[in-house]
Amino acid sequence: MDLDRFPRTALCHQPTPIEPLPRLSELLGGPSIFIKRDDCTGLAMGGNKTRKLEFLVGEAMQQNADMLVTQGAVQSNHVRQTAAAACKVGMKCHVLLERRVPDVAASYEATGNVLLDDLFGATHEFRPGGLDMNAEAQAVADGLRNEGHRPYFIPGGGSNPTGALGYAACAQEIADHARATGETFDWLVMATGSTGTQAGLVAGLHAIGHSLPVMGVSVRQPRERQMNAVHALTQATLEKLGAEGVPLSKILVDDGYVGEGYGIPAESTLEAIRLLARQEGILLDPVYSAKGMAGLIGMIRQGFFKPTDSVLFLHTGGASALFAYEDQLRGALI
Repeated sequence: MDLDRFPRTALCHQPTPIEPLPRLSELLGGPSIFIKRDDCTGLAMGGNKTRKLEFLVGEAMQQNADMLVTQGAVQSNHVRQTAAAACKVGMKCHVLLERRVPDVAASYEATGNVLLDDLFGATHEFRPGGLDMNAEAQAVADGLRNEGHRPYFIPGGGSNPTGALGYAACAQEIADHARATGETFDWLVMATGSTGTQAGLVAGLHAIGHSLPVMGVSVRQPRERQMNAVHALTQATLEKLGAEGVPLSKILVDDGYVGEGYGIPAESTLEAIRLLARQEGILLDPVYSAKGMAGLIGMIRQGFFKPTDSVLFLHTGGASALFAYEDQLRGALI
């Protein structure tokens, strides 16, 4: 798998560490749990989007763009990292923020990731929930182009074949870790939302002939819809890599931990945040990584894994959003 032929700019601390979670593993009495710390990618408090942005911003620079335009939910980790990446390469950044989460406190639109977006100098505008946000942001980018700017549009989550290359690279990183240390894994578990991370991992593992299964825990969509979306992007990413496609059966999704919807922590989400904090000193975010970990915990309790398995959890970052969820956290965790 040759990724050097694609434009890329260095934004990410890599390889990210893989660490055991011995206290959590003992508490749950199931398989041995490990964590890949993609919350430690370095850019703007880290997170999984930094890997994608290496290829997306690299392409933007190749096209001589002077501005990054993207979209996400109000507390978007992707928007935060995109705003920081723009600063790092000397571009402007304009973002659309979707009011996707209902019944939030007034501070929700001023704290957490929104505060950091402002700190990085990104300009933003809000949209009501339920719109085609990629179409909205593309239209804004077109308008900026007509005004004389050179915008580069990045879809939500950085989830297109270019962005997914970041997680094809991560798949190679996991395989390299196994070869270097002899530490192999039977499962990879992660939160899946805009699809680019899971699709990139599945595509990358397939391209290098690695059989590690990737279980995505949906943070928003029903299982079948999420599987089809991940599969479509996996196929497009494999085509970009010049590799053969994979059947839909290779896409694994559990939708049992969404709760009331995107950005709304379920009881299992809050439990996962508490357990990781108090057992391992690791912070999860209430939108993505904690729902992914809730899925892993639930699957262990249901006996999905063998006790002898080694399970790798991908931490996608986002703890900066915790501050926007203070009321829920104080009510459930303290």
